[in-house]
Amino acid sequence: MAIVDVDRFVAEGFAKLEAAVPREVGDAARALVWQQIGLSPDDPSGWLQPVVWAADMTGHGPFGELMGSPRLREALDEVAGPGGWVPRGALGNMPIRFPRVAPADDRGWHIDASVARPDGSWAVSGRPETMLLLVLLSDVGDDDAPTRIRVGSQRDAVEVLGEQVLDPFKAGPLLDAASADRPTAYATGQPGDMYLVHPLTVHAADEHRGTRPRFMAQMPVFLTAPVAPGEGNALARAVL
Repeated sequence: MAIVDVDRFVAEGFAKLEAAVPREVGDAARALVWQQIGLSPDDPSGWLQPVVWAADMTGHGPFGELMGSPRLREALDEVAGPGGWVPRGALGNMPIRFPRVAPADDRGWHIDASVARPDGSWAVSGRPETMLLLVLLSDVGDDDAPTRIRVGSQRDAVEVLGEQVLDPFKAGPLLDAASADRPTAYATGQPGDMYLVHPLTVHAADEHRGTRPRFMAQMPVFLTAPVAPGEGNALARAVL
């Protein structure tokens, strides 16, 4: 039995992996992030910025448990194929979104840069070399700034981009216009839940309308071959 709904991933461009790790592992990771940013869950007077960035580059403790999850490995095998992705040990970047302050101007529709240029910069392309993984470290409801996802938009993106390599900021408006009629889904869940997102699925941050800070990690999972439309793994079938 599949650990994620692969058919839904192919159709919609993303899949939720519930309880990739036990909730207490996500709770422990969040506690370490609170320490890193020097703020407290019990003192909202310190929540002055709409977004505070943290990072895990070590994979120690609960961070390593999250990335080493057997359920995550199985889910990635189902989507990218066994041997189709490169294991990673650290969570990487973690944007923490805070309530009760004016939202940041960073909520445009886009896809993440997924192709390395010769000069070391990163760009977007219809032949991406990474996929996106979202890792929830707090309870995230509809009002808690969940990532917004345009359902099925990976097919719009591949039509717009083809094999071009574009600057992400230039590509954003094109992708927004091409996918504007798609329905929106929200990456909600609890600590330890994860979302596997097709690299061409158009998505965006959301305004925080709730009362509790939202903790999430977002990272690229490197693929062993670029995604191209075809009858291969779920990534390839999703852009046919």
